[in-house]
Amino acid sequence: MEGEKVQLTIEFLRYVNYFLTLLFAVCYACQFFYIPVSLFETIKNKFSKKKEKNSDKKIIEYTYAFLICARNEELVIGNLIDSINHQNYPYKKIKVFVCADHCDDRTAEISRKRGAIVYERYSDKHIGKGYALNFLLKQIQKDYPEGFDGYFVFDADNVIDSEYVKEMNITHNQGHSIITSYRNSKNYGDSWTSAGNALWFLREAQYLNRPRYFLHTSCGVSGTGFMFDRRIAEQMDGYPFHLLTEDIEFTIHHICNGEKIAYCEKAIIYDEQPIKFTQSWIQRMRWTRGGLQVFMKYGTALTKGIFHGNFSCFDMTMSVMPAFFISMAAIILNFLLSIVTAIAGDNVLLAVASLGETLAEGYATLLFMGFITVISEWKKIRTTGVKKLLYLFTFPIFVFTYIPIAVSSLFRTVTWKPIAHTVTTTAEDLANDENFDAGTNYHAK
Repeated sequence: MEGEKVQLTIEFLRYVNYFLTLLFAVCYACQFFYIPVSLFETIKNKFSKKKEKNSDKKIIEYTYAFLICARNEELVIGNLIDSINHQNYPYKKIKVFVCADHCDDRTAEISRKRGAIVYERYSDKHIGKGYALNFLLKQIQKDYPEGFDGYFVFDADNVIDSEYVKEMNITHNQGHSIITSYRNSKNYGDSWTSAGNALWFLREAQYLNRPRYFLHTSCGVSGTGFMFDRRIAEQMDGYPFHLLTEDIEFTIHHICNGEKIAYCEKAIIYDEQPIKFTQSWIQRMRWTRGGLQVFMKYGTALTKGIFHGNFSCFDMTMSVMPAFFISMAAIILNFLLSIVTAIAGDNVLLAVASLGETLAEGYATLLFMGFITVISEWKKIRTTGVKKLLYLFTFPIFVFTYIPIAVSSLFRTVTWKPIAHTVTTTAEDLANDENFDAGTNYHAK
């Protein structure tokens, strides 16, 4: 009788395991579908004889404000402002604003010397980028009541390609109110951690946002390198998004209110990724907890949108409630299966094999996603060929670490914490492919 109960338990756990696998496939089917869509568009564009006809319609050169929130970023902020000042776009139509947030270094001084308008902020009560952006926009409203046609949001460690504003302006002229851009990395090859983060964002740009844009659904904003226009700025009246992941909150809020976020592939931003795993752990724990906060706040609105036929609401729900929790449930389940069979003294190897199979399938899936991204973006990834291939195989392991991070975020107090930025790469360095082929690193001493 006892043996029968054990066998029933094992069978039950197996069926639940199958259910979780099916649930994973259903939830993320659209993300797998996006891969051939993006590849098809690449092939079509390569062999199409039609040329872009941007010249058929007069391009309006809009005015833009750059919003930069910085906390002790004296090592890197000058390079970002320099890259903005050297845009292939009318200089008089661009103005740079910096919120020196709780700074006790030369961030404000360096920014002012490079022509930025600097506002200094100190608040022990409201900590985080969302509050800093709200403060900055309120100051701009007061001092520049005429406003701007568009507002770019950047982090201090970014630098941008010289054609960035020009390309974003072309997309803006096509009638889009919110636009995100191609997110590359300054320091892909520094470590398996920086490569993991960088590859994740490259995949998001080219195999999520790009096909979404082609399919006329909504893209998602991810942290930095995005723009919203005057209409959106007036509707927000500041920046009212203050959860741990204010970028996701910004995205979900606007999608639930009927907006569609566009993607500009030709506008390239270079971001600095954490080099140490401990830094990445802290950052991703905030992202995971922030995703839960967003779902708790907007879950009802997203559900209503889904039942009203808004595919973007479904797509973003799947993004906010990521695969990590389904994967975590599957691994825990298989672990329990191993314990039950061990106690029963029967089929232990079968249970261990089941756990190994689950991990192997996950590794293979992530390796495939990483492979497609590395191959298609090979020339844009700034590191040596050896490191591109090496860190491709560590990418699934990097993503697997989200599982303990997700567990930790559920039981620990998670707050916003600054991450030191030390990669002093300039826009000129990034334009020089020879430096990156040689594996050159640019770090502050």
